[in-house]
Amino acid sequence: MNSALKIFSDSVFSIWLIGLSGAGKTTLAHLISKKFEENSSKLVVLDGDMLRTGINKDLGFSLHDRKENIRRVAEISRLFNLNGISTINAFICPTHELQEIARDLSGKGYVEVFVDTPIEECELRDPKGLYKKCRNGEISEFTGVSSPFEKPVNPDFVMNTLNETPQYSAEKLFTFLTTKTGY
Repeated sequence: MNSALKIFSDSVFSIWLIGLSGAGKTTLAHLISKKFEENSSKLVVLDGDMLRTGINKDLGFSLHDRKENIRRVAEISRLFNLNGISTINAFICPTHELQEIARDLSGKGYVEVFVDTPIEECELRDPKGLYKKCRNGEISEFTGVSSPFEKPVNPDFVMNTLNETPQYSAEKLFTFLTTKTGY
């Protein structure tokens, strides 16, 4: 049995990719998911944009709404885990308090990955035009610009996507995840 199969046959994980908008969290989540699927392991990707069009569409971006957003996601992730399905969660998760909520609700299978991409690069990427809207005053409380982003204090893994292709970053993360468990 290869290492990826052994990891997910013995336990489940909630992998949290945390970082600014445009850092590459969702891209990495889908690439990692494909790598595990290639090894016959199924993961569910939970993404901020995806959940905000459905179960969290009633939430805005105030600190209170962000807290509820992360609480709901962590609960959904935990439910998948209780049923033997691992998750990859791609969320900004901007404060230490929110990161702690994700950690506490996820339990022992929590893996925190900080996707450390400088805000200048995120603004250049700006896939949804959100930084531009924020700079033009169309969006208030935008993380990293008009609302704080607190880097995770002690993440399990740090990725800098500035000088790496998404595929290379995904390969590094996949290797980390398979060795983290000792298999």
